[in-house]
Amino acid sequence: MDKRTLLWYMTFWGFAMNYMLRLNINIAIVSMIKHPAKNSNVTVVSECLRDIKLTEFNDTRGNTFPLELDAEDDKFDWDETKQSTVLSSFFSLHMIMQIPGGILAQRYGAKNVVGISNGLAAILSFAIPLSAKIDYKVLAAIRLIQGFTSGAVWPAMHTMTAKWIPVHERSRFVSAYLGSSIGAAVTYIMCGYVIAMFGWESVFHLTGVLGLLWYICWTILIYESPAEHPTIGHKERVYIENSIGKTVKMQSKLLPIPWKSMLTSRPLLINALTQNGGVWGLLTLATQSPTYFNFVLGLNIKKTGLWSGMPYIARWLFAFGFGMFSDFLIKSKKLTITNVRKLATILCNICQGLFILGICFCGCNSTAAIIMVTLATAVNGSVSSGPLAGVVDLAPNYAGVIQGIVGTITVFCTFFSPILVGMFTLHQQTLGQWNKVFFLTSGICCSTGLLYVFCGDSEIQNWNYKYDVSVSKDKEMKLIKTKSDNKTNKNINNV
Repeated sequence: MDKRTLLWYMTFWGFAMNYMLRLNINIAIVSMIKHPAKNSNVTVVSECLRDIKLTEFNDTRGNTFPLELDAEDDKFDWDETKQSTVLSSFFSLHMIMQIPGGILAQRYGAKNVVGISNGLAAILSFAIPLSAKIDYKVLAAIRLIQGFTSGAVWPAMHTMTAKWIPVHERSRFVSAYLGSSIGAAVTYIMCGYVIAMFGWESVFHLTGVLGLLWYICWTILIYESPAEHPTIGHKERVYIENSIGKTVKMQSKLLPIPWKSMLTSRPLLINALTQNGGVWGLLTLATQSPTYFNFVLGLNIKKTGLWSGMPYIARWLFAFGFGMFSDFLIKSKKLTITNVRKLATILCNICQGLFILGICFCGCNSTAAIIMVTLATAVNGSVSSGPLAGVVDLAPNYAGVIQGIVGTITVFCTFFSPILVGMFTLHQQTLGQWNKVFFLTSGICCSTGLLYVFCGDSEIQNWNYKYDVSVSKDKEMKLIKTKSDNKTNKNINNV
């Protein structure tokens, strides 16, 4: 097995763990809180459940829902506002580490930053059950710290991708980032059954153990760059370094960061807005679908976990398949890099938004709603061939820092998604209120996708070479030669 393939597998597992630790609370909270149907001060759960007696659920819908309402002594009486505080707290400081994560990866190595970030988040997972029993604010504080420690993973990994992966392999390799989708799927499906058998506390113990196991393997098997790997084959190392060429500064010296050029770069800002739109849609579904399936459509905890998780398997399969297709289009030069990224964006933003809009027309048809959620989540997988890969295209020397900037904007905006959902559905778990959530989400996805299609760019930017002396000298010599040739031609014409 070549080392790029090994890196792909470990990256895949790492992002899966990153999302397991991020999303485990979303499925667990369904069993952590007292069901709203038992609170006389709350509006009836939804139109879907209004005319069905709780004692008839098991026969009419194949659920064990009423049995789950019996034992609620160990559950918490948190309303939608408190729940949204717990769900959104992860992202409160998550955004702070986005830019520093890229800078730290350049200075101390992406391997160390990615490993330590995921490792600390895994350790904190063990503290969640106790903190929840103390107070929801203590739980929110633990989640806040957990989000802070894991915030550096995405930007730091872009630094390693730029060092290891040639441009015509990036779409396929970046599909490893969508190990996050498999992490989400495994979290929801596995945790639904684990909760049913062992209770909600076991979820956080299990994901913590898996996270620590990944950290040990990552530390032993992964190296910062091909040049530092002690067992890489000579042929593979030469291939990587020749393929990447001068677009990435391979020396260990830290390059100064052209902040002004970055922050005023039109392609970068458009990329940031596009990623934000797609992630808003994805995380709204990821965070809220368990609550929607359970409280509105009436699915039990096992089915809630299953149908909340399955869409993410579809997302990763779509990402990997479309990634191979995108790499083929780039390598065969059938489309430019920019046009490939735009094609992917049509799927990951615009099509996702249209499928989310479709949920509004499903009503109480749980099968149709599940299909729409699955399709919306699946097509978002093309983000690995679209704006996500486009970050590395713009400036490989600063890929980690750029993704940090993009991630800061994205996390800042998605922090508000659970809060808005809490505002829309406070004491109103109805189809009408949830449709408002889906209409807003669809509009954000589609508008940002159209922005990239008409205005986006994925060509390498001049400021990628701003402080690269060797490349700058080459450009200077070419400029001098061009001016000299023009002067000579002018003199000949005058004669």
